[in-house]
Amino acid sequence: MKRELMDILACPMCKGDLKLDVKEESEVEIVTGSLYCEKCKETYPIEEGIPNLLPPELREKSKKL
Repeated sequence: MKRELMDILACPMCKGDLKLDVKEESEVEIVTGSLYCEKCKETYPIEEGIPNLLPPELREKSKKL
């Protein structure tokens, strides 16, 4: 995920601002980390450079597939 996406990303649940927590970053993108919404207290993972902004119940279903 590129840092510039933070300018346009919002929480899919409440449309609140997201805070970025970077665990691993390459020269061009954030590889792993998370996005956190203080308004609704939801955390969205960033894995392999891709932010997973699915609502929590759908995120769990997609892991099972």
